[in-house]
Amino acid sequence: MDTLDTVIVDVNDVFWTYLLIPLVVGAGLWFTLRSKGVQLRLLPEMLRLLTEKKRPEDDDAKSVSSFGAFTISAAARVGTGNIAGVATAITLGGAGAVFWMWAMALVGAASAFVESALAQLYKVRGEDGSFRGGPAYYMQRALGKRWLGLVFAVIITLTFGFVFNAVQSNTIVAVTGGSVSGGEESWFAPVAGIAVAVLLGLVIFGGVRRIASVTQLLVPVMAVLYLVLGLAVVVLNISEVPGVFLDIVGGAFGVREVAGGAVGAAIQNGIRRGMFSNEAGLGSAPNASATAAVSHPVKQGLVQTLGVFFDTLLICSMTAFIILSSNPSLDGRQGADLTQSALQSTLGDWAGHVLTVVVFMLCFSTLIGNYYYGESNLGFMTSNRWVLPSYRVLVLVTVFLGAMGSVSVVWNLADVFMGMMALVNLLAILPLSAIAVRLLVDYQEQRSAGLNPVFTVDRLPGLKGVECWEAPKAPVRPAEPV
Repeated sequence: MDTLDTVIVDVNDVFWTYLLIPLVVGAGLWFTLRSKGVQLRLLPEMLRLLTEKKRPEDDDAKSVSSFGAFTISAAARVGTGNIAGVATAITLGGAGAVFWMWAMALVGAASAFVESALAQLYKVRGEDGSFRGGPAYYMQRALGKRWLGLVFAVIITLTFGFVFNAVQSNTIVAVTGGSVSGGEESWFAPVAGIAVAVLLGLVIFGGVRRIASVTQLLVPVMAVLYLVLGLAVVVLNISEVPGVFLDIVGGAFGVREVAGGAVGAAIQNGIRRGMFSNEAGLGSAPNASATAAVSHPVKQGLVQTLGVFFDTLLICSMTAFIILSSNPSLDGRQGADLTQSALQSTLGDWAGHVLTVVVFMLCFSTLIGNYYYGESNLGFMTSNRWVLPSYRVLVLVTVFLGAMGSVSVVWNLADVFMGMMALVNLLAILPLSAIAVRLLVDYQEQRSAGLNPVFTVDRLPGLKGVECWEAPKAPVRPAEPV
């Protein structure tokens, strides 16, 4: 097993370092240039759109609001990577890794805009009235390559629906076990696994609207709770904040070397952890983007762009400041236990237990978001009515088994699968980015005219494969009396 793990790690390092990282960075810069920096230029518009209501014609449909779709994707984005991943990046790459996480978010946000706007444009309406879409759908409808969509759909379903959900349930047991049972009771893992599986089952058998309603509650609560803890640490260590900024910037360019992190390690770990955290360009968030009922595809593209900033610039940054302002002793720590140690060193032991609650909420909301990505892509692969219930049962079994297992090999294998997913998605959206730019121009023209932008397919002649944006038929005018 150790040999297999080593082989997977070696393959993964080469794959990400020499192929995927250059591709993700290059694509993000290209999309930034083509959109004239949409991720920064339209930031006020993103904040406005976050609270926009569904259109009246969609009130009775099983679609979700723009904010609901945002929270579904945030539920999958904001997970243990924001706490454990940032700590690991700092341990391996030094404080400078944080700078490169920020840089990756700023560049990658343009990729998030493109993929989410495309997902909205090429979404379809299911038999129950809800919207579905994502990379698999625009690969088939825009590129005419259903086989490529099937490849993507299989990869994302395996990665998110099973592998990542096993990891999340294992993390829940590991973290809560230390607080509840001291980590010594053999009965705790299976009992906790059953409890998590039951809770998840209650949510996922309720459909996409229940998923949205649960995540709309969990995501703001977990974010606020964690930010309050982090803010308390920063305030109590306020004198350390200027030095933290200097360490982050200096470590990024080799001016200061901290925690043994050289410039190369800072760049590699910062970019990799940033990509895993905010998922920009990976092709996962577009599956949530497609569920929203909005009047123009660009609206959801902008909202999901904001999600990248929410994840990395807010949640991940808070973890970094908790750790770097507290100066905890490493002593072999490099994950959530490092963040926990930093909290406890400033606030006391009680903060460690609060972090346990936060991690549980993060992991559980991630389970929900991950499950939905698989569900959405199953609908693309087949219309067999027995597939979805079977998938739900298998997900719950995986969650239970993941709670009791060791997931070292699974984690590293998941890195490879997720990298493959990003590769397929980026190769698809590079040629399709021209359509996203045309959508953006149409949106801005309407906003400049003082209108609430509304899109219909006739506004961009030449589009093919668009289903949900047909122009409404003109009402038949009654005959004039003679």
